[in-house]
Amino acid sequence: MIARERLNQLKDKFGSAILRADLPSDRQLFVWVQPEAVKELCRHIFRDLDARYVISIGADDRPFSGKFIVAHDFAFDTDHVLCSLLAQLPGDEPKIESISGVVPAANWAEREMRDLVGIESVGHPYPKRLVLPDGWPEDVHPLRKDVPWNHVPPEFKEGASFEFEKTPEGCTVVPFGPFHPTLDEPAHFRLYVEGEMVRGCEYRGFMAHRGIEKLAESVMSYNDIPVLAERICGICGCVHSVAYTQAVEAAAALRPPPRAEYIRTILLEMERLHSHLLWVGLACHIVGFDTLFMQAFRIREPVMWMAEKITGNRKTYGLCVVGGVRWDITPELKAELNQTLNKLQAEWEPLVGAVSRDKNIQKRTRGVGVADRNVVKNAGAVGPVARAAGVDIDCRRDHPYAAYDRVDFRVITATGCDVWSRVVVRMKEVFESIAIIRQCLEKMEPGPLQLEIKDELPVGRIGLSSVEAPRGESHHFVITGENNRPRRWRVRAPTYQNLQAVPAMIRDQQIADMTISLGSIDPCFSCTDRMETIELRSGERKTWPQKELLALSQGKK
Repeated sequence: MIARERLNQLKDKFGSAILRADLPSDRQLFVWVQPEAVKELCRHIFRDLDARYVISIGADDRPFSGKFIVAHDFAFDTDHVLCSLLAQLPGDEPKIESISGVVPAANWAEREMRDLVGIESVGHPYPKRLVLPDGWPEDVHPLRKDVPWNHVPPEFKEGASFEFEKTPEGCTVVPFGPFHPTLDEPAHFRLYVEGEMVRGCEYRGFMAHRGIEKLAESVMSYNDIPVLAERICGICGCVHSVAYTQAVEAAAALRPPPRAEYIRTILLEMERLHSHLLWVGLACHIVGFDTLFMQAFRIREPVMWMAEKITGNRKTYGLCVVGGVRWDITPELKAELNQTLNKLQAEWEPLVGAVSRDKNIQKRTRGVGVADRNVVKNAGAVGPVARAAGVDIDCRRDHPYAAYDRVDFRVITATGCDVWSRVVVRMKEVFESIAIIRQCLEKMEPGPLQLEIKDELPVGRIGLSSVEAPRGESHHFVITGENNRPRRWRVRAPTYQNLQAVPAMIRDQQIADMTISLGSIDPCFSCTDRMETIELRSGERKTWPQKELLALSQGKK
């Protein structure tokens, strides 16, 4: 059992610093350790054992244990093991040594932990606010259990502005966002430009934090949350629904019926198909090849129609419940889906050929937005960004779930580390998704769609789930709880890590390449709930809070 071998390695090196360990399966390992040993343990796991950093989680466990909990999740991909390193902190002063100095990919997660849970990572190299609005009071942490889900602090200063860093000498500031023609959602890159070259940047995002995790822990039940999880991302909704339900199932030691696992796999791959087709079309649009943009969207549309026929919706499928799925695939739908796949493959092949031979696309993408293996490791980048740098990772193979252990497929990699390599990876992955769906349709046997769950789910159990979204790994962490809902649910989407690689990708590149470099990670930001307007005649600026926007939209102002 490889998970036990990894545990023994840690015990041999760190001895009494390891307090206890749980091995609920041969694929998940939970190690509880002394807080003062966390940094060195993380360094050893990340550097010496070459594990991949996934995410860090803070949890307010004071109502149950009187403590706070910190968890650092890692993946031993070649061993097919997800490992969570956990420590308990005092309930009155939750502080722990930062790991960002030895695990750079943890930078954002530790800053978010301070914002939302109030756990301070001592010695963090850049302890700046990440998630909370600029005017939010310092001593109010929304994910603490004593803060209501709908709390608005009276001390909140709506007019507060974000303090950017000092502009480097010799550079000019060029703002990219928060609203930009090629961005459908708000994100602000403050570019430091010397002539035509980008020398650095500072990122400010999280402008529309929706409090999804807080809602789930406060007012929703286990089987309400999959529908909410689908709203995390406009493209990868099924990914988050599956990842959440699998995390709960892992914590409660439940396994869905085989037919349900095949259906989850089919819908996940249909989601990958329409996402990759959309992305390749948009990439062509960004570099000015609108003919291929329109062709990609034309080819994509039948996939959306099939999703609607199976689930009733083009995008938000409402597929998952804990222990199974809601929708079946009838023989008629199976036959139609096979026909759709045949047509898709026949039309996708010449489009791939056209993109592959186009010299203008290659001139705009080769050597652009470079993220090599070192950047991937230190930023925790995943998905096509990692695979385009020759990093051979894919959760479907490395941490198999649903029916992926019963189908054959190739993990597509490239070595160019640039935008062009990401184009190639996505184009070829379309063929693999078609093959996976065909195998599932062939192998799927009749049977129930859901488990019959008669008892309440156990309380205080931890479950992990990693699902390969079109953009890369989506990871969900769940602690089961009372009142038919989780105590803690932490979501880490792939863009969360990939965005941290963008500064390295655009440094010393032309400013004209910023758009396609950012687009190459297929970023997904949240929808905005506030905006700033400028009165053209007077130049006066005004920030519109959500209440005023709502009143304006309803004709009340």
